[in-house]
Amino acid sequence: MTSVVPNSSASSSAIAHAAGDVRGIWKVIAASSVGTMIEWYDFYIFGSLAAIIATQFFPGGNPTASFLKTLATFAVGFAVRPFGALVFGRIGDLTGRKFAFLATLLIMGGSTAAIGFLPGYNRIGIAAPIALVILRLLQGLALGGEYGGAAVYVAEHAPDGRRGYYTSFIQTTATLGLFLSLAVILIVRAIVGEEAFKVWGWRVPFILSLLLVAISYYIRIRLRESPLYAILKETGKTSRAPIQESFGTWSRWKVFFVVLFGATAGQAVVWYTGQFYALLFMQTVLKVPLVTSYVCVAIALILGAPLFVFFGSLSDRIGRKKIMMTGNLLAALLYVPIYHAMKLYSSPVNAVALTALVFVQVVFVTMVYGPIAAFLVEAFPARIRYTSMSLPYHFGNGWFGGFLPIIATSLVARTGNIYAGLAFPIVVALITVIVGSVFLKDQHNESIWAEVQPAGNPTVSSAARA
Repeated sequence: MTSVVPNSSASSSAIAHAAGDVRGIWKVIAASSVGTMIEWYDFYIFGSLAAIIATQFFPGGNPTASFLKTLATFAVGFAVRPFGALVFGRIGDLTGRKFAFLATLLIMGGSTAAIGFLPGYNRIGIAAPIALVILRLLQGLALGGEYGGAAVYVAEHAPDGRRGYYTSFIQTTATLGLFLSLAVILIVRAIVGEEAFKVWGWRVPFILSLLLVAISYYIRIRLRESPLYAILKETGKTSRAPIQESFGTWSRWKVFFVVLFGATAGQAVVWYTGQFYALLFMQTVLKVPLVTSYVCVAIALILGAPLFVFFGSLSDRIGRKKIMMTGNLLAALLYVPIYHAMKLYSSPVNAVALTALVFVQVVFVTMVYGPIAAFLVEAFPARIRYTSMSLPYHFGNGWFGGFLPIIATSLVARTGNIYAGLAFPIVVALITVIVGSVFLKDQHNESIWAEVQPAGNPTVSSAARA
């Protein structure tokens, strides 16, 4: 695919200004990050409240079965994320980055608030879990379009050589969204009391989404389109068929599979093991008190958040690939001893030790996740970037990451071995180390602005050489 070559002097000025002047980028980062964090909050309060939701929307009698059904419903939202990536990725490449992630914000916020108002199984019977699944599907579709839009939007405002640093702030939002969900749950639980929270207080974090989304929408509606996309639009060089261009040939599918198995699949299982599965493991396997487990994870998350920026910035200097592969390898090698140590410090409960062990896992998360937004942006040409990068990201995070809790919990239930669930993330992380080390090409020194330079005709580079 050839690069886009604008002809107007206005485009040349726009490139020079957008690529060289970063005075306004912090406004872009703040607006994008707040909205994305709120969408992650919306998406993850479901997982954080899985144990309670199991009692509200599914018939009683078998707590383990109800919990697994809740995890399956949780996973449904992940299953449809690739479809959301295609729908909103296409919109983002055809219409613009801004419009796509405004739409995803409203869909996510509305679906989340609706869960807060949804009657339980005791009131409307089988309609309750059916409606819950539908709302979860809408959440997944919205999130499938959100992340790619935010990452691309920030990256297309950032200058070459600093892309890892600036996009790393977007990378903090998933962890901060999870932290926010845990913090809100703890605060509401403390205010209304344990019993009231189980009966009706759990609905408050969902309903609160209405306020958070309203604030985020107000901030985002004031943003302009990304300068790089604006140049493509001005010169008539946007894609007319982004899905076809992204996945219409075997060479493009090879890039997809290499990025999926060599980057996003491993990143996904490390992310969800180090944060979500660690929480579920403490609550359901080790029987650590709910409040204690929430506090341990929340503290580990907030302590680890600055490391996203550290590793994102480091990737500008030494490359994305080295850091991501190291994080995957460390996770695969150390999960088993870490979870054995968590068992050791769970009876009696040693909250400091458990927090430290979760924090070590969060360090792995920051290594694989901090640089990946910049890597994915560099992997694909601008005219189809939103669509192309969103699909492998959401296949990895939606299917490998999203299904991790239910796969791991099922393995534990089937085998009776409390560590059996770790087999899945370890195997996937090792696959990523092998595929990524062999096939991924680091492009941190290459310019995404070269695609819209007035002079020359550089070839759009590939993220992976199969």
